[in-house]
Amino acid sequence: MKKLLITGVSGFLGYHVCQLASVSTQPQWEIYGTYFSHDIQIPGIKLIKTNLAHYQSLKQIFAQIQPDAVIHTAAISQPNYCQNHPEESHAVNVTASINIAELCAEKSIPLAFTSTDLVFDGKNAPYKETDAVNPVNLYGEQKVLAEQGMLTKYPLTAVCRMPLMFGKHTPTATSFLQNFIQTLTAGKELNLFIDEFRTPASGNTAATGLLLVLTKNFQGIINLGGKERISRYDFGQLMVKTFNLPVTGLKACRQADVKMSAPRPQDVSLDSSQAFAWGYQPLSIQQELEAIRNAH
Repeated sequence: MKKLLITGVSGFLGYHVCQLASVSTQPQWEIYGTYFSHDIQIPGIKLIKTNLAHYQSLKQIFAQIQPDAVIHTAAISQPNYCQNHPEESHAVNVTASINIAELCAEKSIPLAFTSTDLVFDGKNAPYKETDAVNPVNLYGEQKVLAEQGMLTKYPLTAVCRMPLMFGKHTPTATSFLQNFIQTLTAGKELNLFIDEFRTPASGNTAATGLLLVLTKNFQGIINLGGKERISRYDFGQLMVKTFNLPVTGLKACRQADVKMSAPRPQDVSLDSSQAFAWGYQPLSIQQELEAIRNAH
């Protein structure tokens, strides 16, 4: 059985990839997962606690497991945190990623890396894979450095630009959805941007896309966004309707109204038609939300 190494399995996306890969029949994988900050148990997955920023630990994992393929989801992905902790986030988001590409290059094995829609400045959406990157915050900058560094070290890397993701909480991670629902259920105000647009996808859909890219042996850059461009506020309205939440707390605001450490682009919608043509098929946001509601 082939060995699949997934980094960052205690994170939201990494956990979803683990779940999906473990039930995937084509091909059947023996799955290894790395985690660092949150202890986690996932049945049927061999888990390794490690700091990917330590090159020797990383090298040891590759020597010990000898993976046949790697999906690298581990990251410090909160833009505000990255903005305030540049060195710590650079070590994980850039250095570790490039080291992983180098280790995969030595064995010529498939590597899927999760980048972000935040590599763009939000002024010319929707973005194709070939559009020029121009991040407005440090997290986006780090992902650009990782993309470029990895493709230089290992041109066969699949750089997957991921959208805003939402879904059911995992044992160690949540998406923004949980926070939104909690706020409204508690009768508090939820202020959502009317001037920030994304192409969201569920964690499950995003994980399906990553496994597809890996099995199709895709190389280069590919967008794995959802099918619809939507503002945060409109997403909130769909969520209120689907989960039957009190609508009175939902308020519209603009990015300029909220002070944040990391600047945010206004519209980083992804054009994912290339992935759609490959067989990546996200559901509509309404369907995604209904599936999450029904899974509770």
